[in-house]
Amino acid sequence: ELDVQVMETRKRVLGEEHPSTLTSMNNLALTLKSHGSTQKAISLLKHCCKLLIATLGPQHPDTISSRRTLSTW
Repeated sequence: ELDVQVMETRKRVLGEEHPSTLTSMNNLALTLKSHGSTQKAISLLKHCCKLLIATLGPQHPDTISSRRTLSTW
């Protein structure tokens, strides 16, 4: 629940495409996956990857890391 609050606060204050918001989104996806909510995690991480590509570019380390994680799920 804390991960959700952090992401929502960052989204509201910084915007959905801010790198800090995207980090929180990635963290929430990891938490969801670890708690067995795999489909929610995949959906969130796919959305996060799209935003990372649009915001930071496909070669940014954060984008690559998130895409690599998604490919293993």
